[in-house]
Amino acid sequence: MSGQKTQLVRGLVFRDTTALVVGTIIGTGVFLKTAKMAQAVGSPQLVLLAWIAAGILSLAGALTYAELGAMLPKAGGEYVFLRAAYGDLPAFLFGWMRIVVGSTGSIAIFGVAFATFLSALVPLKTVWAEKTFMLLGQKIDWQFGEKQLVAVGIILLFSAINCLRVVFGGRIQSFLTSAKVLGIAAIVFGVFFFAPAATWENFRLPAGSSNWTGFSAFGAAMLAALWAFDGWNNMPMVAGEVKDPGRNIPRALIVGMFIVLLVYGLANLAYFYALPFGEILTSNSTAHRDALPVASKAAIAFLGERGPALVSIAFLISTIGVLNGSILTSARIPFAMACDGLFFSRFAELSRLSAVPVAAISLQAVWASVLAISGTFDQLTDYVVFAGWIFYAATTAAVFVLRKKLPDAPRPYRTLGYPVVPFIFVLVAIALLINTWITSRVESTAGLVLIALGLPIYFWQRARNRAAARQPEAKAPVSG
Repeated sequence: MSGQKTQLVRGLVFRDTTALVVGTIIGTGVFLKTAKMAQAVGSPQLVLLAWIAAGILSLAGALTYAELGAMLPKAGGEYVFLRAAYGDLPAFLFGWMRIVVGSTGSIAIFGVAFATFLSALVPLKTVWAEKTFMLLGQKIDWQFGEKQLVAVGIILLFSAINCLRVVFGGRIQSFLTSAKVLGIAAIVFGVFFFAPAATWENFRLPAGSSNWTGFSAFGAAMLAALWAFDGWNNMPMVAGEVKDPGRNIPRALIVGMFIVLLVYGLANLAYFYALPFGEILTSNSTAHRDALPVASKAAIAFLGERGPALVSIAFLISTIGVLNGSILTSARIPFAMACDGLFFSRFAELSRLSAVPVAAISLQAVWASVLAISGTFDQLTDYVVFAGWIFYAATTAAVFVLRKKLPDAPRPYRTLGYPVVPFIFVLVAIALLINTWITSRVESTAGLVLIALGLPIYFWQRARNRAAARQPEAKAPVSG
């Protein structure tokens, strides 16, 4: 048997990495969030402006991550960048947040979203158990039935697929990303060419509305759009498996972000072209839970009653795409932590057959399934939004730290617009953190507590590492 250690395989080419960027960003937000944004700002022009502002901010982050990813092309993404800039503890706390709920909670949400969209086509109404309880001051209506079973099934299925070679997972991602973009393109094309009642008059400012409703309202709309852009940071997590990373990582991040900007822009233009503003205001959102999503209403404009079925299929494809991409990328965080001795060593192992971190993928799948069944993932992910933006800001600021700390390190790509672009991102991130702390004090505090719960594990792991390092000395034979 060979003593050579199994290593990650650099099997992801430019097409695969670009598909990961696009596929892990485009989920369900583009189909749903326009209604909430319209309710916040009250005019089509401001909704579109909020999408543009959120897109530019996300692009600024991606441009910065491109430098970091090309400079440090290792598995783990932000974890690697934070460790290089600030040391073990901040990197561990980021990884802990992603393992406990940041990544696994998102995977749980995508699994349940798939089951919910599937239930529009196939009845999934059976509930075997239900209970209402309180968690951190919030009411949780828990139930276990066919929807939860489907959610767990789809999570386990794509986790199993990603236990195969990374090249296979990358090909699956490329196919799913192409399918979801084509689905959105079909809606846009149908609206612009086959919707008889569509008109540019829908872009006129509604009677009694003002051109500006204030920074607070615009900030709320922008936050909704940022949720739809979330995921641009995921691809660098698989940097250790990207071919020619110095070239492909920055290219994929930049090209992928521009594709998403184009898709989101055309989709929202189509919504406003197809529908009067009042129809968008009353589309599916927290305020109108039983209404059709804005994308479904737009599809009805050219397909009639068959429109919602088409959009449900687009929802399913989009959700599967973002689920697969999240599973593929996020499992590399516990793997990277374990390789550095900051997490249990079992998760540093790679499969000899596929050269992927099967143990890390399995841990992620099991915990995401538990969260999907628990019904608490929405609340938990709300609590880490604040902490998540702390890490976004810290990671982007790492480009300044590493320029000083490692001035001679090879940088195949340097951030376009440095230092202005990363500075603006950090500044806006700090403003969002302050606003979130003021408006959501309980959720922000709970998020920080959730992150702090990782501290005992960090110090315990460090103590274990020190004890292990002393053992060889203790057992060394005495020379004589």
